[in-house]
Amino acid sequence: MIAGTARGKRLAAPQGMQTRPTADRVKEALFSIIQSRFELQGARVLDICAGSGGLGIEALSRGAASCCFIEQDRRAAAVLAQNLAGSGFAQSAQVVMADASVALRRLADRHLHFDLIFFDPPYASQLYGVVPQAIDDLSLLDDNGILIVECSSRSALPERIGALGRYDRRTYGDTALEFFTPGGAA
Repeated sequence: MIAGTARGKRLAAPQGMQTRPTADRVKEALFSIIQSRFELQGARVLDICAGSGGLGIEALSRGAASCCFIEQDRRAAAVLAQNLAGSGFAQSAQVVMADASVALRRLADRHLHFDLIFFDPPYASQLYGVVPQAIDDLSLLDDNGILIVECSSRSALPERIGALGRYDRRTYGDTALEFFTPGGAA
């Protein structure tokens, strides 16, 4: 972890190339951007395609109240559970092991809304065309919330996805971070 109550704790990562943890320098830049515009203390966070849970656990470490993690790969979900226990955040977390689209519908059926949503699928994933639209259609993002999509710097999402508008895009080598809010205002 980079900062907060779990600073310095190492997170395990699943074996193989299926899961690509966010690089520490990108994570540090990401949270600097978030905390310059958004109060993380007490936030409700959703981490989609969570992998080892690095982004959601970092948010918890920095004061988020809760994080729901969506991960469909069994091995990654097992490592995520290990990381939550090792960092002391198991009680503040929920892990949903399901396809992202199915999991989002389940969360919407429970009338859940999130202040901060991370979406970090494999760069070649078809989910980029589906998940952000589902987040908007299902009203999962709070009116003052932020959706952050990590993608390849060689591709970009549309500037508008339903009611969500992109207000910022930052690149770090092969990685890009795109920031969306309802209406697109920062």
